[in-house]
Amino acid sequence: MKAITISPLFLFFFFSYLSPVVTQTALFAPVFKDPVSLLYTVTISLQTPPQPTKLHLDLSSSFTWLDCSINYNSTTCQHIPCTSPLCTSFHSFACPNDTCSVYPENPITRQATLASAFLDCLALPTPSSPSQLHLIPGFLFSCSNTFLLTGLADQVTGLAAFGRSNLSLPAQISNSLSSPRYFALCLPSSTENPGVALFGTSGPYYLSSPPVDVSKSLAYTGLILNPVGSTVISYNQQPSDEYYINLTSIQVNGKDVPLNISQLVINENGYGGTKLSTDTSYTILESSIYKAFVNAFVNESSGFNLSVASAVKPFDVCYEARNMFSTRVGPGVPTVDLVMEKDDVFWRIFGGNSMVRIERDGIDVWCLGFVDGGINLRTPIVIGGHQMEDNLLHFDLNSNRFGFSSTLLLQGTTCANFNST
Repeated sequence: MKAITISPLFLFFFFSYLSPVVTQTALFAPVFKDPVSLLYTVTISLQTPPQPTKLHLDLSSSFTWLDCSINYNSTTCQHIPCTSPLCTSFHSFACPNDTCSVYPENPITRQATLASAFLDCLALPTPSSPSQLHLIPGFLFSCSNTFLLTGLADQVTGLAAFGRSNLSLPAQISNSLSSPRYFALCLPSSTENPGVALFGTSGPYYLSSPPVDVSKSLAYTGLILNPVGSTVISYNQQPSDEYYINLTSIQVNGKDVPLNISQLVINENGYGGTKLSTDTSYTILESSIYKAFVNAFVNESSGFNLSVASAVKPFDVCYEARNMFSTRVGPGVPTVDLVMEKDDVFWRIFGGNSMVRIERDGIDVWCLGFVDGGINLRTPIVIGGHQMEDNLLHFDLNSNRFGFSSTLLLQGTTCANFNST
């Protein structure tokens, strides 16, 4: 990697000169589902000249990092002096060789390391001109070591941070566009066709086949701030950059699952609550919540004429696929409602998001796609990727709220049908 050292004053005038005319515009990036790890990746362009860069999509991380030893040779990459206001602003605790440094972390292995922070050019297409790239100069990221890629999807070279931090990918894009701080995610259920991440707009979000503006069907709930961060390296006792929602109950077929409600509240030490995660494939439930939920689901399934099958790990409840009838929203099973704040605000999960098809070695079953996370979890409910697929999710940090569509299959479309025009 080639880095250029220049004075902070020159750096200011350099990026002021490159800054594009401020316009209210939307940017987007394709989101893919890895067929092996089942994790999600986003492809953006970095460096000068722009190079397509495949990164792990992480809803929890504070800043983007990548392995700069993999084909990184940009003519506009700038180091950040320790005495610069920018370095001071993100609470860096380390500054070897007058280079501002941070601690990138792998959310899967929970490994972290010390790495230098840099500025370079980011570029993304706009829906109005998908073949052209909109330049965002001065994008902050950190370089890292190759070992931090362990456990991530094949061919990724780093991590794209979508957390609540002011240094996250969406936050930096919003700052560059002078737009409110919001972004949208539509995670694909297919490993062949991509979904999309959208920045700098609250809609309309058009999906083709047939064309429909999904933003009109969003329900909203508040985003909850966890006062204690959960990263390996904590930054000056900063609150968590993860996204928590105010889940108050779970219902199966409209009936309440008996839960210890106190577990759904985040305490002063950061324990409790419900968060969204792209780092786990399936929703993780604390053992007591899991057992109550599974019992409720099995009881309600008795009226659906299903044939119980042997469990297939990591799942405990499976049914023979040959007896499962299909609907436009997936296999016909009891609905699961995540109720938030009040009974008329709920995220309904149909069979396409609650069940997982497993076909291998002569086995063909549908399994309940929730897993037992054990006891004493820091976060007793972690909503995983499978439950979020083919749902339009809108993160509004200005109003501190979260929008969700429920399955797009209800509207005859999927996340793979994003219409960039």
